[in-house]
Amino acid sequence: MSTPHPPSGMTRRQTLTGATVVGVGVPLLAACGSSGGSGATDTAPTAQAGETLGAASDVPVGGGTVYADQKVVVTQPNDGDFKGFSAVCTHQGCLVSNVEGGTINCTCHGSKFSIEDGSVVNGPATSPLPAVPVEDKSGQITTA
Repeated sequence: MSTPHPPSGMTRRQTLTGATVVGVGVPLLAACGSSGGSGATDTAPTAQAGETLGAASDVPVGGGTVYADQKVVVTQPNDGDFKGFSAVCTHQGCLVSNVEGGTINCTCHGSKFSIEDGSVVNGPATSPLPAVPVEDKSGQITTA
């Protein structure tokens, strides 16, 4: 009785190694990006114009607050000066994590953005966070 040979000269070990690489590698690649290089399927803020995000008192002076459900981050660089930006990192589409030390921070890959204008302070992101108009209406931050 003869032993069957693998097709095209591939050994069983090569076949299993290839399957393992594909099985592990594809999900990892999907986590870091998708078509268009965004990593997220919907990167636009979900807040509608006039939507209340939260209390102005929740946004510290020199810091900010991330509203993950609406994909908006609101900062207050100076007392009473509120700025809104997309909370979706322009590098790979992760949501930014927090606002500390004068920057909006994405912990996925380390990008940092200015609380003043959303510009890149530290890469790998190369594009600023898009502005989202916000205003303080009687102590409530709303989208404009």
